Amino acid sequence: MTLPTALKLYDVVDGTWPAASTQQAGQWLIREGQGGGQRVSAATALAFETADDIAVAEQAMQALDQPRLFQIREGDEELDAMLDARGYAVVDPVNMWAAPVDQIATQFPPPVTAFAVWEPLAIQIDIWAKGGIGSGRVAVMQRAQGPKTALLGRLNDSPAGVAFAAVHEDTAMVHAIYVLPHQRKQGMARWFMRLAAFWARDNGAKYLSVVCTQDNEGANALYSSLGMTLVGQYHYRKHKDDI
Repeated sequence: MTLPTALKLYDVVDGTWPAASTQQAGQWLIREGQGGGQRVSAATALAFETADDIAVAEQAMQALDQPRLFQIREGDEELDAMLDARGYAVVDPVNMWAAPVDQIATQFPPPVTAFAVWEPLAIQIDIWAKGGIGSGRVAVMQRAQGPKTALLGRLNDSPAGVAFAAVHEDTAMVHAIYVLPHQRKQGMARWFMRLAAFWARDNGAKYLSVVCTQDNEGANALYSSLGMTLVGQYHYRKHKDDI
């Protein structure tokens, strides 16, 4: 089974973690994030860029009162170099992982270990907040179209963590995984991925995907150990005055 390409996963990210609004400004797609984080606030290139084109994107982002932030994707090497020359710093390089759902949906979580519910329960929203995933990001989850769910984990007879999953076309993506500090190193994130795969398959997805920063060694090790494939990467460039 052919896995989704990096280009396809860019669309899956946008479909399962959507901006509040988008607009085209010159050669750019400008996202309005409304506090939902970098993924929903970064500009991406639609065509070849020049220094003048970059100024158009900068003005559009500043008009939204957002940092000057670009997402650099495969094929954006020239843009990356241009932004570097203008003093933009690399921020949060990201890995994109994918696997067939049947490869991950092999072992259902033990009873009362993980649940899939929608709308999110108050306890889930509280746990996300403890992990720095506040109302702006919860609003992103609410905006996602198509099948979606909030995952709740329990260990040692108490809440353990949360995650969010949604489907775009034939691919599900897991976002906003957070395990409470005192419940870590007991396999909760692994159970979230297993449950997400079962849920994704039940909701018509053929593939399960996830993105995480390259410096998150634990998460990257987990996805690799599940047999997921690193299918692409991206990073951000942020203006030095906006950091």
